[in-house]
Parts: sequence; C-alpha cells; structure tokens
Amino acid sequence: MAKVPTLTISPSSKESGKVVHSPPARPLPVSSLPTLTIRRWFLWVGVSFLLAVGALLACLGFGTESIAFSRIWSILGGTILGTESIRVETDSTAVILLQIRLPRVLLAFFVGGSLAMVGVALQALLRNPLADPFIIGISSGAALGAAIALLFGVGLSVWSVSALPVCAFAGALLALLIMYRISSAGHGFSIYTLLLAGVVLNAIFSAFIMFLTSVADPNRAFGMYAWLMGSLTGPDFSTLGVLALYLGIGLIVLATQAQSLNLLTLGEETARSLGVEVERVKKLVFVAAALLTGAVVSFSGIIGFVGLIVPHAVRLVLSADHRLLLPVAGFVGGMFLMLADTVARTVLSPGEFPVGVVTALVGGPVFLYLLTNRNMRVGL
Repeated sequence: MAKVPTLTISPSSKESGKVVHSPPARPLPVSSLPTLTIRRWFLWVGVSFLLAVGALLACLGFGTESIAFSRIWSILGGTILGTESIRVETDSTAVILLQIRLPRVLLAFFVGGSLAMVGVALQALLRNPLADPFIIGISSGAALGAAIALLFGVGLSVWSVSALPVCAFAGALLALLIMYRISSAGHGFSIYTLLLAGVVLNAIFSAFIMFLTSVADPNRAFGMYAWLMGSLTGPDFSTLGVLALYLGIGLIVLATQAQSLNLLTLGEETARSLGVEVERVKKLVFVAAALLTGAVVSFSGIIGFVGLIVPHAVRLVLSADHRLLLPVAGFVGGMFLMLADTVARTVLSPGEFPVGVVTALVGGPVFLYLLTNRNMRVGL
C-alpha cells in the first residue's frame, strides 16, 4: 500500500536561471506502485461505481417523507421504461422522488466527485497532502466571482444558469493566478509559498464576500448567506445538464494528465527528465481545477474538506497511481457528499442545515490529524 510522500525542504538547484525545488526527501518511486492492469482498473472503478449507485438509491429513501426501496425501484424503473408516466403525474411520492429528491442527490454526487478529483490533482501537482480547493482559497475566489455576479443581478436574469459558472470560474482562476505570481516571485516557484498565499487569499476573499452580503438587499443577502455555507437545494434537471457540461470539460482535462501527475509526485526535475512538460501540465491542471471548482461553487456554494478527506481515504486503500485514483476518488467523493447531504436534511427534519456544516465537522478533525501526526509540517 503506497504511502503519501513526506515533505521536507530539499536543497534547490538552478535551472534556466530559476530556482526550482527538488523532489521530496523520500519520493515515491514509480516501481513501488502496483502494476495497473486493465482488469484491476475495471475492478476498482466498477466496484466504486456500484457502491455509488447503491448509496444514491439509499439516499433517495431518506427525507421528510421516507420512501421504501421497493417504491423507489418501482418509480425509477417505471419512469425509465415509460410504464408509469400517468402515475408519476398524479402520485405525490413520485413527484417528491423525481422532481425534488433525485436532482438534489445527483447534484451532491456531481459536486462531491468533482471536488475530490480536484483535491487529488492539486495534491499531486503541489506535492503536498494538505492541498485542497477550499483550504488554498480557490473555492473562496470562485464564491467571490459568483457573489459579485449575484449582487449585480446576474442571478435574476434568464441566462444566469450559464453565466454564474463563468463568473465563478473567473474568480477561481484569478485566485490561482495571484497565488502563482506570489509563489513565483523572488527566488523562483515555491510550493510552500503558494499554499500560504492561498490561505491568506482565502481570508481576504471571505472578507470581501462578507462585505458584499452586508451591503446587498436583505432578502438577497439571506439567500447568499445560505448559499455560501454550502447548499444543495433547488436544482432541476436543466441545471444539472449545464453543470454536467462544465464538469465534463474539466474532468476530461484532468484524466488526460493522470500519467503526468504520477511523475510529478516524484518532483519537477525528475518529471522533466522523464519527458513531462511540467509548465504545460501545471497550466492545464490549474485551469481545470479552477473550472471545476467554479462550476460546483456556483451551484452549491462553498463546501469544504471534500477534496482533502476523500483523496487520502482512497489512497490508503489503493495505490497512488492517478490513472486509478482519479476515477475512484470521484465516485467516493460523490458518495461522501450524498451521505453528508442526507444527514443534513434528515437530522432536523422537516428542517435542515447546510451540508457544509457536516463536511466541516468531519473534515476539520481530519485536517488537524494530518497536520500534526503525519510529519507534514512545512519548514519555512
């Protein structure tokens, strides 16, 4: 079972006039990764897919009104086969299941899976197991872009569904560009400076968001507060279709960089010697991470720690081969957020609380554990 590389600051070397940090002190050699055969890939991806489907069906049964599994199966099967079209229009249980609960559970799966895959990619690219779109400020940048758009009325226009993800993507990309410029200034690119800059930008963006909500119309401000804490309420299938389009583009880009991410975990110099175009991979992964984070934040608000917990959990079971880690983490992340949202909407039923509360209560202690017990301190 592969272990996450321990990070220490190694002696740096000069390359093309810039200082580039060398690999971690104890890199994970490629030879230590279990051989990834087609059979093994399909086995783990297939198992995680079936578990995700099972979790989705289970989550559909919980809520203000419990729905038996046999009834869920009957409604979904009848709808897919076209044998229950009349009953769906008149049956209140079918309406709740198909028009309210199913879109919400699917949204949770899309959001959780995307955040988990972004976390996997960032941890490999930055060679730091604490990298996460929430922790390093990408989510806050996306939320700021979406909040500005909502303040100027984009959320009330007919094209808001397609415009909000673009605004959130712009905010996430701006956050990444600022972090990258700060970390590249002075003595060359520094991963640790980038992480610290992300934490500081997270606080700055959050302050701007709080300012915008304080000057907004009270009714709109209340909705923004609920959205910023992480909310999966109110999606429909047209919304899911738009989200799926954005996510599909970003996930395809990450999937094509899986082998390069494997080599980057060994360090940039090693990856270059093995033929990886490091700067190109960085740009592609950063843009894909910004696109995915912006898309999910525009629909669900800020939901933290999914991209931190899930990659570690999957990595403990599987190898660090990103060709397998990325898809399995996507399914597990979707399962995690579906279950977290089910808890959020059933514990205080008929009321509910933001799903971001559940992920923070789970992810916060995990973050502290990783920070204090796995030799991950950054020597600055």
